[in-house]
Amino acid sequence: MKKFIPSLLLLLTTSGITLSALAQDIKGDPVAGSHKNALCVGCHGIKGFHTAFPSTYRVPKLSGQSAAYITAALQGYQSGERKHPSMRTLSASLTAQDMADLAAYYESTGTGVTLPARVESTNANANANAAELVTKGGCVGCHGENFSKPLAPTYPKIAGQHADYVFVALKAYKTSDKAMMGRGNPIMGGIAKQFSNAELKVLADYVGSMQGELQTLQPVRFK
Repeated sequence: MKKFIPSLLLLLTTSGITLSALAQDIKGDPVAGSHKNALCVGCHGIKGFHTAFPSTYRVPKLSGQSAAYITAALQGYQSGERKHPSMRTLSASLTAQDMADLAAYYESTGTGVTLPARVESTNANANANAAELVTKGGCVGCHGENFSKPLAPTYPKIAGQHADYVFVALKAYKTSDKAMMGRGNPIMGGIAKQFSNAELKVLADYVGSMQGELQTLQPVRFK
C-alpha cells in the first residue's frame, strides 16, 4: 500500500497535466455558458433536487467546480465512460465548445468563499471515523488538504458536495457490470474497491460535512 499511493499520485499528476493542456486548446466563455444551460438548471439549478433513476440522490452542486473537471465529466458521459442515461443523452448534444462554455460558467459562479489552509468537518464523529479511511485512500494527495484545492484542475472539489451524491459516485467506480450505472476511471476504481460500501458512506458523509466553495445557484424563476 505504501508503494501504491506514491505511484498512483505520480500517475494522476501526469494524467492531470496532460488533460489540462488539452483543455486549454478550447477556451470557455462563461457568458456564453450562461445562455446554454437551460437543460442543466432543470436539475442542477434547484436546491435539494433529487434524481430518482438509476438511483436516488441529490444532484451535485456545480457552481464553483473546476471547469476542467466539468469538461472531463461531460466528455465521460458522452463517451460512455460514465454511465448515466440522462447525462449520456444530454451530453451527446454538446459540442466541445458547448462543454467549455458551460464549464467556464459554472466555475465562475461558486460561493466566492476563501477557505483557510485546512478546514475540519463539522461532524466530530466523522472526523474520528474518517481519518484512517482518508489516509488509506490517499484522498488528500489529489483533492487537497481541505478537499477544495485539488492537485490538478481535472480533479473535482469535493468539500461540501452532497454526501449522498458522493456516496453514489464512489460506488459507481466499483461498478462495471451494469448497463446504466458505473464509471470507468481505472484509478478511482482501484481506490474505491479498497473500501466496503459502509466505509465509502463514512468518507462521503465526511467530505459532505465540510465547508466548501461549491453551491447550487438557483435561478430567480425557481425561487
